[in-house]
Amino acid sequence: MIRINENYLKLKASYLFSDIAKRVSAYQEANPEKPIIRLGIGDVTEPLPQACQKAFHAAIDDQGTREAFHGYGPEQGYAFLREAIAKNDFQARGANVDASEVFVSDGAKCDSGNIQEIFGDDIKIAVPDPVYPVYVDTNVMAGRTGKNVDGRYQGFVYLDSTPENGYVPSVPEEKVDLIYLCFPNNPTGATATKEQLKAWVDYAKECGAIILFDAAYVAFIRDESLPQSIYEIEGARDVAIEFRSFSKNAGFTGTRCAYTVIPKNLKAQDAAGNEHSVHALWNRRHCTKFNGVSYPVQKAAEAVYSEEGAAEVKALTDFYLENAKIVKAAMQDLGFDCIGGEDSPYIWINAKRPSWEFFDLLLNEAGVVCTPGAGFGTCGEGHIRISAFNSREKIVEAMARIKKALA
Repeated sequence: MIRINENYLKLKASYLFSDIAKRVSAYQEANPEKPIIRLGIGDVTEPLPQACQKAFHAAIDDQGTREAFHGYGPEQGYAFLREAIAKNDFQARGANVDASEVFVSDGAKCDSGNIQEIFGDDIKIAVPDPVYPVYVDTNVMAGRTGKNVDGRYQGFVYLDSTPENGYVPSVPEEKVDLIYLCFPNNPTGATATKEQLKAWVDYAKECGAIILFDAAYVAFIRDESLPQSIYEIEGARDVAIEFRSFSKNAGFTGTRCAYTVIPKNLKAQDAAGNEHSVHALWNRRHCTKFNGVSYPVQKAAEAVYSEEGAAEVKALTDFYLENAKIVKAAMQDLGFDCIGGEDSPYIWINAKRPSWEFFDLLLNEAGVVCTPGAGFGTCGEGHIRISAFNSREKIVEAMARIKKALA
């Protein structure tokens, strides 16, 4: 009989959001008359911006005529979108990114999970704790770790994010090869200053490491002193790859469009010490395993950068940030310490009790679904994450239910 990849057996028995789904399903079965409010998974609820809808419809009309029809497009993305991304998301902020360094894809989750394929299987990896599970699980699947012992995989260097350091980890004392960073952070909502990112860039240069910088929530930053790209940091082009998404800023979670930036000067070595272009390696992987994002979706994404689209995206993210403000204020009124919710759509709450215990309390007593912090790592124990992605009406109702349950 054919053998499986046994690295998959190292993974925890179930995925965090699968555990949540099972508990929610059990609650609904036992309480069919009680509606629940979901503030757990970070899925958006508001419609696509009108500018994106118009562009989407126009592109679909193009697909209905022989003259304007588009079949296979360039795997890296159409030039019109790559150029808009480079100009508006980077060059406008003084970050030196060329359109040819942008790879359009169907999700930042996919890219941040797949990028590890182009690196060696014997590298040392640093991940934050708490952490977005994809960073960890994809490297476990690839065989870069040992077993999971007491909630942590042997072989990783874990970067503790705690109340003491404001949930922004410091560079490790030991040398690593690959570093995962996420700001604004998922799950904690913490943000990093230019000085903090500069320390990571300097460390990566010293170690010959590469930073994988997940900026999927950058559209929620309102503090202009905070960097919106790692490429705003001097020297970052030599050591960093950046991931971004249209999912949360423009509501593309079900439409699927994102992109990854890999500078052409970024290098990595083979076993003999010869340098190779990481851009070229990813381009080969991308073209081999991916057929590109559809033309209508890319036209819809391009509309984000129009005057109308930019205004609508700002209004949309402002809406979710106001939701976050309501959640944070309510939880603080109840006496909980919180972070996030200002430049991030997530509120990270010190629950003052075990994570799953508090999850069950909110579910069973208030009918509100959050995300237990323990599911993101050992440093997440004792915390929960509440998402601002829902309607205003449900956010207000959820906070009223929680206040009543905890009174």
